[in-house]
Amino acid sequence: MNFIWVWHAKMLKRYMIIGIAAFFTAGILYVESPFLPVFSPEGEPAAIHRVNAERPELALTFDISWGEEQLNPILDILAEENVDEATFFVSAAWAERHPELLNKITEAGYEIGSHGYRHEHYTRWEEEAIKKDIQKAHQILSELTEEAPQLLRPPNGSFDERVLNVAESLNYDVIHWSIHSHDWENPGVEAIVENTTTNVENGDILLFHASDSAKQTAEALPIALEKLKKEGFSFVTVSQLLTGAEVKAEEIN
Repeated sequence: MNFIWVWHAKMLKRYMIIGIAAFFTAGILYVESPFLPVFSPEGEPAAIHRVNAERPELALTFDISWGEEQLNPILDILAEENVDEATFFVSAAWAERHPELLNKITEAGYEIGSHGYRHEHYTRWEEEAIKKDIQKAHQILSELTEEAPQLLRPPNGSFDERVLNVAESLNYDVIHWSIHSHDWENPGVEAIVENTTTNVENGDILLFHASDSAKQTAEALPIALEKLKKEGFSFVTVSQLLTGAEVKAEEIN
């Protein structure tokens, strides 16, 4: 039976890890990850889907690959709810078409992660095609934001061992999620709220969408945020959640 390794993390001293990592990353292009590369016990790279955090912090993430109508309402809601930290995984093809919208995300201070270039399943591609897509997205997002992305959420959240190996070779950390809103299915506002506020734990990574296919997210989001805040949770970026992390493995078949 084949397994994909997904990791939990526990917070450690940040600067000690950065110092150690510097010896291994010196001279390598685009190495800017704030924590050590993630490996399974077999030495294989892994995806991260949550952090085993002591504090009641959640990483709020949004995927966006097409459309221009849903992003602005979502940004307005985040501002109204005083959510200063979130991570947007952006398709570089979308960013090319809508640089002004990408700029709104960065001006608001939110973190940008790569969602690849073409929004297609990497698991159906050859490794060289996966590599070229990640590199193309990296170049475009770096130029548009003037900051090199460090985090990758593969298009459609689709990855296998090959995808993880390619991402690791390009010094990316693959980010999955532990709480899925299923908002792209438009199941109804109540369902989206239920999906994102039930059985939530410290260190969870929440997935929403800011593409135009997710037509109910803007209505559900303030309700979910208010409920989570009442339960004592605060919101951070993925990088903030992962910084200074010691990894522990969990296998998912």
